[in-house]
Amino acid sequence: EETMSEASDKKYYTLEEISKHNSQEDCWLIIGNLRNGGPKVYDVTSYLDDHPGGAEVLLDVAGQDADEFFEDIGHSKDAREDLKKFYVGEYKVDEATLQKMKEQAESAAKASQGGGSSVIFILVAILAIAFGYYKTQMS
Repeated sequence: EETMSEASDKKYYTLEEISKHNSQEDCWLIIGNLRNGGPKVYDVTSYLDDHPGGAEVLLDVAGQDADEFFEDIGHSKDAREDLKKFYVGEYKVDEATLQKMKEQAESAAKASQGGGSSVIFILVAILAIAFGYYKTQMS
């Protein structure tokens, strides 16, 4: 839990501000979503040469929301810890973007729940086909 003073000490950046930091000399990324504490802004300029995946992948998403790429790669716990060193502030999300993020989080949650029912459906279908085949072989 953070105290009020910590919360007010945080710097907030708009996408317009962040998008200016999109070069090898000045590289910022937005990483984070509603499931992991919200979108945060990181200055990874000094890390470009050390990034195991190469500087190029970071520069491709410099000055923008890189959360989806960060999550899709499946970074380790160590990588997530390292990221904290480059924290510069919070991403100031407008209401429309926040709403979109909430919808994406909900649809992602639904997709992970709904995935199970399609597996069951497929298993039932396979069993039905197998049973049908078995019946035709027996007669």
